Amino acid sequence: MTPDAAGHAGPILEFREVSKTFRTQRGAVRALSNISLSVRDGEFLTIVGPSGCGKSTLLNLLVGLERPSGGTILLEGQQEIDRMKIGYVMQDDNLYPWRTLQQNVEFPLELRGVAPARRAEIAREYLRRVQLTGFENRYPYELSGGMRQRGNIVRALSYSPRVIIMDEPFGPLDAQTRLLLQQQLLDIWSQERRTVIFITHDLHEAIGLGDRVLVLSRRPGSVKAVHEVAIERPRDLHRIHEHPEFRRLLSVLGAQLEEEIMGARASEVVPS
Repeated sequence: MTPDAAGHAGPILEFREVSKTFRTQRGAVRALSNISLSVRDGEFLTIVGPSGCGKSTLLNLLVGLERPSGGTILLEGQQEIDRMKIGYVMQDDNLYPWRTLQQNVEFPLELRGVAPARRAEIAREYLRRVQLTGFENRYPYELSGGMRQRGNIVRALSYSPRVIIMDEPFGPLDAQTRLLLQQQLLDIWSQERRTVIFITHDLHEAIGLGDRVLVLSRRPGSVKAVHEVAIERPRDLHRIHEHPEFRRLLSVLGAQLEEEIMGARASEVVPS
């Protein structure tokens, strides 16, 4: 395997038998159990699983919001992870209300000491690519939810992180806006080939966007299955449902998730 742009040969990201247990007043809660996974450089990995299976916990471990109870996470082969190499897009946009849209996109570049003229140029280019030219000087309250989320996404892209993680970024949006943003994200990803880890509850979204789909089991979350998405790129998300591989994977993923959901419900039943 040849080294990537950062000089690292091998997977850009590895989870090695990662577990997480939370200590609560009611006792220990195991959220994740022995997660082992390698993520390829430039890969678009989508993650699905039943509610409460630890999807968001997995991402929080990566960005340092939580610490694993066991196992190891490696970024570019290093256990000491440089969090500046990771971009994080959450479900709710978190644009700063006192900054304009362009100033929000420029903010991570400002933190990294990029010259004002250069960061303005970068911000304008990313806003153009998501069709927000003309809205640079608007404040978040003046924008629709979809526009704010586009700004949120390109803010994470603007400083070229090695890995971008997205926790259901399109969840609150209407179906039409969601499809538009999915396609825009794919178009940018196809040009830049950043490594993306994307959590979703939507199986159509998981298949349409992903190179692979990771299925997590019910809590404590573990790797139930990993599926390659054998659908050529570039993809037209408006018509991808017509592809036989899409229909096959949708059936397989649906059955696997149903099995985990039913298993979780059965385990919650208390005998009388």
